[in-house]
Amino acid sequence: MSYRIAGGTGEWEIVVGLEVHAQVTTASKLFSGASTAFGGEPNTHVALLDAGLPGMLPVLNARAVEQAVTTGLGLDAQINLLSTFERKNYFYPDLPLGYQISQYQEPIVGRGALLLDLPDGGTKSVGITRLHLEADAGKSLHDRLADETLIDLNRCGVALMEIVSEPEIASPEEAVLYMRKLRTILRYLGTCDGDMEKGNLRCDANVSVRRVGERTLGTRCEIKNLNSMRFVARAIDHEARRQVDLIEAGGAVVQETRLFDSERGETRSMRSKEEAHDYRYFPDPDLLPVQLTQDYVDRLKASLPELPDTKRLRFMADYGLSAQDADALVAERATADYFEVTAKGRDAKLAANWVLNDLFGQLAASGRTIEQSPVAPAQLGALLDLIAEGTISGKIARDVFAAMAVDGGDPAAIVEAKGLRQVSDTSALEPIVDRLIEDNPAQVESCRKNPKAIGWFTGQVMKATGGKANPQLVGRLLAAKLPRAE
Repeated sequence: MSYRIAGGTGEWEIVVGLEVHAQVTTASKLFSGASTAFGGEPNTHVALLDAGLPGMLPVLNARAVEQAVTTGLGLDAQINLLSTFERKNYFYPDLPLGYQISQYQEPIVGRGALLLDLPDGGTKSVGITRLHLEADAGKSLHDRLADETLIDLNRCGVALMEIVSEPEIASPEEAVLYMRKLRTILRYLGTCDGDMEKGNLRCDANVSVRRVGERTLGTRCEIKNLNSMRFVARAIDHEARRQVDLIEAGGAVVQETRLFDSERGETRSMRSKEEAHDYRYFPDPDLLPVQLTQDYVDRLKASLPELPDTKRLRFMADYGLSAQDADALVAERATADYFEVTAKGRDAKLAANWVLNDLFGQLAASGRTIEQSPVAPAQLGALLDLIAEGTISGKIARDVFAAMAVDGGDPAAIVEAKGLRQVSDTSALEPIVDRLIEDNPAQVESCRKNPKAIGWFTGQVMKATGGKANPQLVGRLLAAKLPRAE
């Protein structure tokens, strides 16, 4: 995906690496039994360990380990059978222990890859450097009091997976594609819900620039805590252009941590960028190394669900779907599951069309997710059966679907209750066709000269029957009775 910044002295390219922080789907925190539920009153989901009280010892959450390994397998990454937890030392008010329990030298997951589907139909593989587990910090609240900062420790100790990419992302658009693909995989695996609004998925972007053709990486700046796809793209684009302008004006990029101001659309300096030695990492003396067995890893691998890339290819091969439709259907696991139930034993392309257009349109209009759809997949399938049987036309089906979208309901019952059954009786339609032909000689003459003019008669028959006439039967009757072009 070509992305260039035109400067006064030539063209520049950007190099981006992302550090994604994904909250692990667990009921309790990484090292304590406190709840991870979202939305609690401040400081109500806090164990003694989370509050940094002396004498409290961490106990590793086995479910978090399982979720991290599962994610690594989903990213086709190396699973390290031996990993260790270390103390990342720094002082901040929302970190009562005075250090963060994380992994550095020996992470639980090593190198992997993420395949991006590019807009031009091609693909690009972005390397995964590592995935490690760590405990989240608390949250500083600056907007409750005018001159004081409050601390909420509800998130303190929540299990995070930090997924670090190689510096192989070459545009803001690729960064968004990477984030979306990663989010999709995490949601398929069930290891993170990917809810960026709740802070359950956020990323730091490391951005540098270099002249086109150069191989040496430029000095990077890290943009912290980007919590929406749109902000990821805007922040990277602004930071890259800031660095180009700075260098071309004779300045030098300083390695630092920056924040993105979404209202102004710009990054601003936060602090100088720390290196690993600044954190004085050392093995946590209260935690033993994590020793996994290959049998444990193999069992988790065998339990993996079908992932989006594999499902996409299967949808195209088994259902004859276009790449575009398959992409849209596999973007969310719930959508793919909905489609498969709807399409089973039916015209798959028709099912895809109804899911992607009618269902998605209704959900967007009502502000619902597919999990909240008032129309279950079995109900939509039953509606498609009525079309296939000739009971209703496609046009009437949309009226029935609109009724189903209000409160669900059986489509066949709605058809009977509203008298919407399609008219497929020749003896009922033929008099209507004959009368229209007799009453409209000018239109008949138009059909003689231009066969496409038959559409006028079709529309009149549908109007006369309230849209209930079988359009295929109407077409056959008109073709038999109207004069052909000479």
